[in-house]
Amino acid sequence: MTGFGRSATSYAMPLAALAMAVAVRASGLSVDVGSPGVRILVGALSSAIMFITIFVVLEHAEAVARRVGEPYGTLVLTFAVTAIEVSIIVSMMLHGENNPTLARESVFSTVMITSTGVVGSCLVLGGWRHRKQAIVRQGTTAYLAVLVALTVMTLVLPTYTRTTDPGTFSAAQLGFVSVLSVLLYAAFVFAQTVRHREDFIEAQAHEVSIRTAPHEGVYASALLLFVGLIGIVMLAEQVAASVEDTLVAYEVTQADSIVGALIAGLVLMPEAISAVRASLNNELQRGLNVAMGSACATIGLTIPAVAAASLFTGRGLTLGLPAADAVLMVLALFVCSISFSTERTTFLTGMVHVVVFFTYVFLIFVP
Repeated sequence: MTGFGRSATSYAMPLAALAMAVAVRASGLSVDVGSPGVRILVGALSSAIMFITIFVVLEHAEAVARRVGEPYGTLVLTFAVTAIEVSIIVSMMLHGENNPTLARESVFSTVMITSTGVVGSCLVLGGWRHRKQAIVRQGTTAYLAVLVALTVMTLVLPTYTRTTDPGTFSAAQLGFVSVLSVLLYAAFVFAQTVRHREDFIEAQAHEVSIRTAPHEGVYASALLLFVGLIGIVMLAEQVAASVEDTLVAYEVTQADSIVGALIAGLVLMPEAISAVRASLNNELQRGLNVAMGSACATIGLTIPAVAAASLFTGRGLTLGLPAADAVLMVLALFVCSISFSTERTTFLTGMVHVVVFFTYVFLIFVP
């Protein structure tokens, strides 16, 4: 695609997503109104527009990120991805019958995809090209410490509390854990951007001058990023309804696991590409910042958001993982702790992550 084509698409798609969402709402073609054929057509068109817009929005987020520099740039990308994921999960939670495990499956999938699939790809491809790559151990272990605390509190602890049924929190427990998650993530962001900023930046990043876009281009990207996010959030309900209706029609088993993995994979795809590119450019720390930052933000921000939606709407929320999933997640985090314990990584280090990732994918379909 030519530069003009990319530019035209980057400007047109956020506006198209917003226009499509407004048109669907204004025409009265809600998720449960109209003939099946019309709903399928509208759902397919909404899905296509939203899919393309996600990539375009993250392209604008990267443009803003390059301007503000690291580690702030990683946060811009992370917040954009998290906003998209929250909108899709909440929309699917509120559509149709109560779906208490969808948020859990989506968050679990995000943690597994980032900590094994994305990190593994970065280490394998970067290690294959550059043999050994350096990381800032203080930064990666900080990510891991926050991730371990958040995952255990939100995805493992609910299985063992006694106030309510296994796998669930009471309203007080859910509110308490949500507040703690936000506070811990806020403390982490403060450390990343202010207090210990140097722990999250590669040594060469201090020495290399980064080309930045003109202010006008950054302002346009920021505006289109905002417009695109609004469009995606508004289209998410239509897309969520289409996906759920399709799975119900075909009587798909393990629907929540599949949908959760699809949501996480779709939303994380552009971010994963960004992380792998950084690793291939011998900027492994930046790639790990993107991958692990997504996992931390997903739990630190998504869980409180869906918890608030659950409390306000009265819909149930099951967060506790089944035993097999909990074991797999603990294995993934344990492998990360070993990989990040030294300041250099290799191809073999990444292969361990990839093996765990394929195990996770296989068990989605053959539990």
